[in-house]
Amino acid sequence: MLKSLKNAIGIAILALVALMTVGGFSPAHAADTNINGVLTTPAGVTVEGVVISVTSEDGFSGTATTGPDGSFVIDLPAGGTYTVEIDTATFPEGITLAREDDLSRSLLVLGGPKKLLIPLAEGGDSGGIGTTTGITADLVIQLFFDGILYGLLIALGAVGLNLVFGTTGLTNFSHGELLTLGAFTALAFNQAGLNIIFAAPIAIVFAAFAFGWGQNKILWRPLRKRKTGLIAAMIVSIGLAIVLRYSIALIFGSGPQTYLQFAGQEGIEIGPFNTTPKALILGALAAVALAITVIWLQRSRIGKATRAVSDNPALASATGIDVERVIAVVWIVGAGLAAFAGIYLGMTQNSIWNMGQRILLVLFAAVILGGLGTIYGAIVGALVVGVFINMTTLFIPTEMKTVGALFLMIIILLVRPQGLLGRKERVG
Repeated sequence: MLKSLKNAIGIAILALVALMTVGGFSPAHAADTNINGVLTTPAGVTVEGVVISVTSEDGFSGTATTGPDGSFVIDLPAGGTYTVEIDTATFPEGITLAREDDLSRSLLVLGGPKKLLIPLAEGGDSGGIGTTTGITADLVIQLFFDGILYGLLIALGAVGLNLVFGTTGLTNFSHGELLTLGAFTALAFNQAGLNIIFAAPIAIVFAAFAFGWGQNKILWRPLRKRKTGLIAAMIVSIGLAIVLRYSIALIFGSGPQTYLQFAGQEGIEIGPFNTTPKALILGALAAVALAITVIWLQRSRIGKATRAVSDNPALASATGIDVERVIAVVWIVGAGLAAFAGIYLGMTQNSIWNMGQRILLVLFAAVILGGLGTIYGAIVGALVVGVFINMTTLFIPTEMKTVGALFLMIIILLVRPQGLLGRKERVG
C-alpha cells in the first residue's frame, strides 16, 4: 500500500509539472472566498453588462459587472452572511429576472468560492420580473435540443470512464479531474498566446498522453502488477482526485476562468430553438469524435483487441494479445475524450478548479444508466441523462436539475440492474 501511495503522489507531481510547463507557475490561494456566477438567458445566450453588488453588516461592499461571457466574480474578505442585489436597470431590453426574490437575497458563504444561480426570463419590460408562462411547445423543443448538446458533452466523459472500467474493472473517481486537466491545459496554452482553435486540439493530444498514458504508466500499471484489489484501487483514485483538484486550484486559482476567444457570442435562431455558433460546432465535433471512437472500437485491430480484453483478459493474453498495450491505448483514448469534454464545458460555461467533481456524478449516472462496460450504453445513457436533466427544469428549480438524473438512475437500477444496454463485462 505504501508503494501505491508513492505512485499516487508521483502521478500528481507529473500532472503539476506538466501544467507548470505549459502555463507557468502562478500560485493562487486555493481557499479564495468569492461569489461568482454566469448570467445566461433560457436560450443559453450570455448576458453582458449587468451590475451585481454585495454588502455585509460589517461595512463590506463589492460590485461586479458581467463580462462578455456573462460571468462575474466578487472577492470577499472572509466567509459570512452577505446581501446580494441585482441592478435590473442594467439588463438588456427584453431580459428580466425570473424570480422577484433574486432582486435582493441573503447569502451564507462558508469560505471558498460560492456560485450564485440567477434564473432569467425573456420578454416583458427590461428591468422587470418575469412571469410564469407555463409549458409551451417551443420551450420543450428548446430544452430537448439543449439536452442533446449537454448529453454529447456527458458522453465524451462517460465513454472514457466506461472503456477504462471495461478493460481494467477500475471504478475511477479521478476521471472527472481528467476533464478539468484538459480544460486548464487548453487555458494555459490559450493564455500563453495560442488561439483556442489551436490550443484545444494541442491540449487534447497533450492531455491524452501526459494524463492518460502517463497516469497508467506511473500509477495504474504498477498497481495491477502488484495485484492490488479493485476496492483499494478505487480508494487510490479518490485520493488522486483530491490531490489533483486542489493542485489545480493552487496553480490557477479558485475563481471561474474563460478562454480569450469566443467567450461571448450572440445567439442564433434555427427553427424553433435558439443556440450559439460555438455550441453547435462543439456539439457537432463531439458527435464526430464519438462516431470515430465507435468505428475504431468495432473495426480496427486494436479496437477488437480492446473488446477481447474486456470479455476475458486471461484468454485474450493467451491468444497473443498484449493486454497492457491495449489498456495503455484505452487510457490515451479515454483521457483525450475527457480533455475534449473539459474544453467543451469550459467554452460553453467556464473553467473552474472543481468542474470535474461537479460533473462526475452525472458521468456515473450516464454509465450506470446505459450499462457498465458498453460504449453504446455510455452514449445512450449520456443522451438520456442530458435530455432528462434539462426537461426536469420544467417542474423543478434549475439548481436542482442534477437530482433528476440521479433519481432516474435509481429507478433504472430497480427495474433493470444491468442498465439499458448492459452486458456483463463487455465493451462494444
